[in-house]
Amino acid sequence: MSTETPKNSASKPTSKKKAAAKKSAPERISEVSTNTERVVEQAPEVSSISLPAVPVSLTSSVSSDMEASLRAVLSGENPVVTSPEYDDVVSEVQEIVVEEYEDVNTGSLPTRRDRLSGEPSTKPEPVSMLTPERVLDAKKKRDKPTEGWNKFVYDVTFHAVNLGDSPVTRHRKALDASIGRPLTGGTKFVPVLTRKGGVGKTTTTTLLGMAMALVREDRVLAIDANPDRGTLAERFNKTTEKTVRDLVSEAAKILTFNDFSEYVNRDKTRLDVLASDTDPFLSEAFGANDYNIVADLASRYYSVALTDCGTGIIHSVMGATLQRADGLVIVSGGSFDEARLASETLTWLESNGYGDLVKNTIVAINTATQGTNLIKLREIEDHFKSRVRETVRVPYDAMLAAGSYIDFKKLKPETQEAARQLASLVVDGL
Repeated sequence: MSTETPKNSASKPTSKKKAAAKKSAPERISEVSTNTERVVEQAPEVSSISLPAVPVSLTSSVSSDMEASLRAVLSGENPVVTSPEYDDVVSEVQEIVVEEYEDVNTGSLPTRRDRLSGEPSTKPEPVSMLTPERVLDAKKKRDKPTEGWNKFVYDVTFHAVNLGDSPVTRHRKALDASIGRPLTGGTKFVPVLTRKGGVGKTTTTTLLGMAMALVREDRVLAIDANPDRGTLAERFNKTTEKTVRDLVSEAAKILTFNDFSEYVNRDKTRLDVLASDTDPFLSEAFGANDYNIVADLASRYYSVALTDCGTGIIHSVMGATLQRADGLVIVSGGSFDEARLASETLTWLESNGYGDLVKNTIVAINTATQGTNLIKLREIEDHFKSRVRETVRVPYDAMLAAGSYIDFKKLKPETQEAARQLASLVVDGL
């Protein structure tokens, strides 16, 4: 009988287990087996699972740079270690982490779905389960409808059926909210200009001012700064014969808003209009200094001041207007030459130090001009959108084509919509 002492049988499985772990362990802890990943994914609502602490026996046997590498391994980073003990240490750490993940009992962890379904948790919940969507009432009550069929249904059912406002009404209210946003930082000046006459610059100024004044709770002013006998006041019912020249001459007498009101024409939309001189010889004398006097007075009483500019882009009034500009509207016709002139205006502005103003510009394309049906409007829009913030099409309207008095409420619905969109975009940039 042999007297040889048998080897300890428990040591073999341990060594085999370490060898297998060393051989099959992934290079990074995040690359654990698919079975492990599937088990962990069953508890997506758990905010975090703490990794096991590294045994002291491991960290004490390595240098300080090895400890940094161990932390990198646990965080999923690639360690850079030259120690010969690196492979053994990493293999043991990976084995510990895998065993800890496999021991997680995901079936006992509460989920938000269980709580939302009304099933109470049998285990203490972590703080991550106390979320706003769970605690707060997520049901949003509809506002009662204000018009149309939906309001009729709401009334006849004694408020039992609330369909809310229709999409058209919601869109209109959204535009109203956008146009009516309060503005801070003093009066906002918005010039409306073009280098070619007859493309609807004055008409666009009128539509923009009316759309703003109808919605906004503050005051909106339109100034006719055309040095060549502007026609802005002819779009409104005149309430005074005084002009911008009278305002400049008597500026020292204006101490209150009531004093200023004597020089403006007030439309029923609440838009105030400051007319230019009807005498072209006098209007030519309206220069940069005169405009600055008017702008200084307007800044006392108005939140928005629109300026209907002339076609002379190098005129002194244009320089004073652009220096005060917070936004800009360029008007283009629907023909090739009109669109090209509008684009050249943008180029001139960029080359003269107004590049930021160009980026905030809105281009209004008047589709009522001749030649519109012969060109591709989409191509013109795409060109301008590559240079400015946005474009708006102004459709043909018989009342606008007449070149006379404009009643905003009697315009076609699509014309009113275009004017309101233009006003919303302008306010966005302010």
